[in-house]
Amino acid sequence: MNRTAGRLSRHRRGPLAGLAVLLLGLLISGSLYTALAPAQAQDQASATEQVAKGKELFLVSCATCHGQNGEGVPTVRDGYQLGPSLVGVGAAAVDFQVGTGRMPMARPEQQAPRKQVVFDEEETAALAAYVASLGPGPAIPDESDYSIDGLSEAEREEAIARGGQIFLTNCTACHNFNGAGGAMPRGGYAPSLHGVEGKYIYEAMLTGPQNMPNFSNGNLSPEEKRDVIAYLDSLEDTPEYAGFTLGGLGPVSEGLFGWLVGIGGLVGAAVWIASHTTRTKKSKVNA
Repeated sequence: MNRTAGRLSRHRRGPLAGLAVLLLGLLISGSLYTALAPAQAQDQASATEQVAKGKELFLVSCATCHGQNGEGVPTVRDGYQLGPSLVGVGAAAVDFQVGTGRMPMARPEQQAPRKQVVFDEEETAALAAYVASLGPGPAIPDESDYSIDGLSEAEREEAIARGGQIFLTNCTACHNFNGAGGAMPRGGYAPSLHGVEGKYIYEAMLTGPQNMPNFSNGNLSPEEKRDVIAYLDSLEDTPEYAGFTLGGLGPVSEGLFGWLVGIGGLVGAAVWIASHTTRTKKSKVNA
């Protein structure tokens, strides 16, 4: 027994014993990592492939205006660009512009209108991933960020009330009190918010497209953005008790209607009454 134990002890102290233990440890740790974290490696490879696909689409459809590396393309006029830099705009800006058909534009204009979508969801996600790789920026929001489906009825009503106050304070100057939109200076306009998906409203507040200011999470928290969307959704289900909406433009259209139809109708009625009133005729007395 003592001789066998001594031989084993000498082998353990040999130079190859440490190397064997090290290789065995590396083999075990590598096997455990492969077994427990295969999804992360696959996700990394998938993200890399998505960015590569997005770059291919970008070079074909977007580089003419935004540059091959998203740096923007300046014009001969100082301070003006054919397309702005996309470094740091984030995936949310791409998802909004491309997902609503505003991009790509056929030609540079004062404002990009919403139109038919050119890229499908997979291609839009690839473009967003590529632009996001150019620099840190706002990410695409999750549905839980702008949905109130998980709230109770009382919490939903509170969210709608808070959203209405925020919207009336910050947004009615351009979008009107019921989100119908309106004209803006220098050929721009605030689009109607009726029927717009909650995700795109959230992304618009987050990124500030076109003439719209940027409401970052420091200006409006994610919960406040969600409340604004809840308020706009509630307008879709609110009946118009007054009858004619007059475009939802508020006192401008209502005042114009009052002057033209109301006062104009009264003037017309007065003229008609005057023209049909029996007039007295006086006969001349002969001298």
